[in-house]
Amino acid sequence: MPLLIAVAAYLLGSVPTAVLVCHAMGLADPRRLGSGNPGTTNVLRQGNRTAAVLTLLGDVAKGALAISLAQRAGLSPNQTGACAVAVLLGHIFPLLGYMRGGKGVATTFGLCLALSPPVGLLALGTWLLLAAIGKTASLASVGTALVTPLATYLLLPEQQLAISLICLLLVLRHRDNISRLLRGVEPRL
Repeated sequence: MPLLIAVAAYLLGSVPTAVLVCHAMGLADPRRLGSGNPGTTNVLRQGNRTAAVLTLLGDVAKGALAISLAQRAGLSPNQTGACAVAVLLGHIFPLLGYMRGGKGVATTFGLCLALSPPVGLLALGTWLLLAAIGKTASLASVGTALVTPLATYLLLPEQQLAISLICLLLVLRHRDNISRLLRGVEPRL
């Protein structure tokens, strides 16, 4: 059962929300424009706020739904943590998207909210604060990925390993953004 739910979480994460939203709204495939990333920020940069909000909600829902599925099945904390990693891996390396997925920030918010609303809300608050200060989505995302493991350690220690691994993946997915931030050429929100 835990393996089947982890596979279901991966497949759920593989659903290319940004691509589906843009296709349904008659917009260009986000993998072919801007940063090439099928995520909320790249959809927003194309100028369609509605599509960006729908992408955000869909990606958050993927993370939350995967964790809810694991919890309803009565999986242990470690097994639930494995499902959290699986849904994120599905989002980053989607089977349905030729392994070219998003960076995972919104999906991580969703899974954190489902695991522990206080951790999820702290992560969201951190992202919003850093985005307001730095006006850069990637800076906010990397900063949040660095803060969230500490919040998890304090508020949800049984998920420390899974959340730390997820946040490490987020930082690695932002390595090009980090390089542009250091050079001062990262696009602003």
